[in-house]
Amino acid sequence: MTRSISLALSGLLAAAGLAQATNFTCGDTQYDSSVYVCYDNKFACPIIAGEGLSYCSGACYSRFMYTCTDNAVKPLKPLAAGTPFSLYVSNPAVMSLDGMTVGACGQQWNAGNKTCSYCPKGASCPSSPSTVMLAPSGSGPVAMDASAPGGQSVYIDSTGAVGYTQAHSASAPANSTSSGLVVYEHGGLVDLNSAGYGWAACPSQVDGAYGYTIYSVNKENGEKLSKCTPVNLRAKALPSGTVGAWQYS
Repeated sequence: MTRSISLALSGLLAAAGLAQATNFTCGDTQYDSSVYVCYDNKFACPIIAGEGLSYCSGACYSRFMYTCTDNAVKPLKPLAAGTPFSLYVSNPAVMSLDGMTVGACGQQWNAGNKTCSYCPKGASCPSSPSTVMLAPSGSGPVAMDASAPGGQSVYIDSTGAVGYTQAHSASAPANSTSSGLVVYEHGGLVDLNSAGYGWAACPSQVDGAYGYTIYSVNKENGEKLSKCTPVNLRAKALPSGTVGAWQYS
């Protein structure tokens, strides 16, 4: 993650009004503790989505995508193709949002809302439907963990909102993309197409309930989403064979 991208994300945090500025000294440099965290009184790393980037031998890194091994920053291992997983919102600076489960409802990903699903009469369906995804194969799309024939693929639409296709259809909105999403073991979900701008949770109302719609932030939509809350998406691998729903609606 480049310094310019880190600063852009820190700007989203500041715009959300999540912290009060307090100046300290890190080595010979003064820094704003609402934007940076200091390591060993020498190295300042930016705060992204309410959490300071980790530090490793002169480099700042996101624990949702990288690890520090043998004093070097190395990428985490992606989840094996087809591994079921769930997602949780992460922003320690916003306790009301931090830890919320990402749920599927209204053909989009939301936080703070229920899982919306359908089960046809006579079908074998989970007794308590939940939002579960499947790790992609190579450059393929993330999929919803649904039993409906044809499956349901995840995409990011032209506004940056995360959605998924209707059951029995591979059709996604115009100008949407389904590639570039990677989920890492012991890490999170990352959109490689966003150039490191990360995710945002924006207040919304879905199926009569208030919550937050999940967006992938990029250079084009960053200003529009600046009043939303920057977040990371923490992934939790689930046992093989886990099924979330017959169909997500």
